[in-house]
Amino acid sequence: MRDTAFSPKAGLKVAALFEGLKGSLVILAGCGLLALLHRDAQAFAERLVLHFHLNPARHYPRIFIEAAARLTDARLGLLAAGAFAYSALRFAEAYGLWLARPWAQWIGIVSGVVYLPVETLELIRRPTVLKAALLAVNALLVAYLSFIRYRDSRELRRQRQPN
Repeated sequence: MRDTAFSPKAGLKVAALFEGLKGSLVILAGCGLLALLHRDAQAFAERLVLHFHLNPARHYPRIFIEAAARLTDARLGLLAAGAFAYSALRFAEAYGLWLARPWAQWIGIVSGVVYLPVETLELIRRPTVLKAALLAVNALLVAYLSFIRYRDSRELRRQRQPN
């Protein structure tokens, strides 16, 4: 099959780039967590809230500052390790999607389906354009990867049948 702009392989490459971008963002977050080791995380959180011109007395900025106050170096290290493990999974999935590997498609389907109920509830609780866009992109990605897996499994069954 020829690889055109609208081929399934092109779609898998777009999905791979998306997963690679997510992995890169999470690595940056993990590095940011490591940069907070042996530092006053609460003071950093307060500066960040003020930098973005948020009211520290409001609900979400206050939760953010209080959570930063409870961070210890051990918790920061654990969160950073979790971020690096998650990004490794995203990069492995991106690599597999780029090469059109079925195992990567399954990882994408399962990990996407896990987020759908949470994203739906968040959209219902407090609807925003960003939440709606994230839900739509995730649902489209799950549907697309499911379609590819279904189509490929049908093709494989057809090839295995005796003529």
